[in-house]
Amino acid sequence: MSSRVYEWHQDNQFTLRVDGHRYFPRLLEAFDQAQSSIDIEMYLVTSGASCDRVIDALLKASGRGVKVRFLFDAIGSEKLKQDDRDRLRDGGIELRIYNPASWYHGRRMFHRDHRKLIIVDRRITFVGGTGFTDEFCQTEEGGQCPRWHEQMLEVQGPVVADWLDLFETEWGRVDSFQRRGLSAVRRVRIPPQPKDGEGHGRVSYIGAREQKEVVASLLSALADSSERAWLATPYFLPSWRIRRALMRASRRGVDVRLLLCGTSIDHPAVLYAGQRYYRRLLKAGVRIFEFQPRFTHLKTAMVDNWVSLGSCNFDHWTLHWNLEANQQAVDPTLTRAVTESFESDFAESHEWTMARWRNLAWTHRMKIRVWGQVNRWVMRIFGISR
Repeated sequence: MSSRVYEWHQDNQFTLRVDGHRYFPRLLEAFDQAQSSIDIEMYLVTSGASCDRVIDALLKASGRGVKVRFLFDAIGSEKLKQDDRDRLRDGGIELRIYNPASWYHGRRMFHRDHRKLIIVDRRITFVGGTGFTDEFCQTEEGGQCPRWHEQMLEVQGPVVADWLDLFETEWGRVDSFQRRGLSAVRRVRIPPQPKDGEGHGRVSYIGAREQKEVVASLLSALADSSERAWLATPYFLPSWRIRRALMRASRRGVDVRLLLCGTSIDHPAVLYAGQRYYRRLLKAGVRIFEFQPRFTHLKTAMVDNWVSLGSCNFDHWTLHWNLEANQQAVDPTLTRAVTESFESDFAESHEWTMARWRNLAWTHRMKIRVWGQVNRWVMRIFGISR
């Protein structure tokens, strides 16, 4: 069951694909090649050209006898048209919806399944931050990449069994969410990280009823870091524990860098609310880069040779309300690929400096102050810790 802590497994293979024009064709290819099963747990599903291609591929798979299960979040799929839902059901695909939204359920309606997980033939897992939407998957006319910058990781090997266990657990209990309620968060043991070697992987997750294990793993990696700690997240509203861990690592001489959104972001208020943390981080030596070309939706951490990649944003709201899942890995080939991706994005980013902070226009400072205060009020109202 997903209340367990998943252990490290060896002999896994990882393939990183950056941006939808690279990973989306591979997803469709995997659907077309599926022989026995396709299991999908997805937050953002929106009717459109990309979703049509996914539905067509899933219906073809189902038609040739592949068992297809599709679990999606009620809020994340609100723009999935009824006609598309009917097409899936009529084609023999089993659908389940996580936590249908209703004000009758009070705060429980804010719990969302934010995972992005695809398992094909119980043999291949795709995990990352994508959705089945045109923003992720369709290249605009005249452009080279989709509007949203994203990564997906293809995984093969023994760790796939744990991904299937995580999916089966949520699939089995999704219908009972409202009846069961939520239990207290528990502390868990984090398995020791392999120091070297290749092909090491483990499943790391956040559950609505369990310890925020993705966070505990990140804090543990930061505490042991010696060379670098690079973190990419689109919504930078981290807890005090994460900010403190980043600053402590930087003061020890670790190369700490943040890859965040610039003005190309779907929620500008979050950008300004998060910028209130910049001054203290910069004073501690943390380097902050804001990506310029597009909206970056990456959710990737690399600490020395340890990589964590998946759906987790590391903001207050995510860590308090959402189901999340990341692939952790220690593998030289993957580390090189993630390093190259980070370095390419740093080169297309504006780096903040203390001089830039001191010279901010008063209008910009006012946005930071206003949205920072709004964020504090929201945290207080919903009982979210700092």
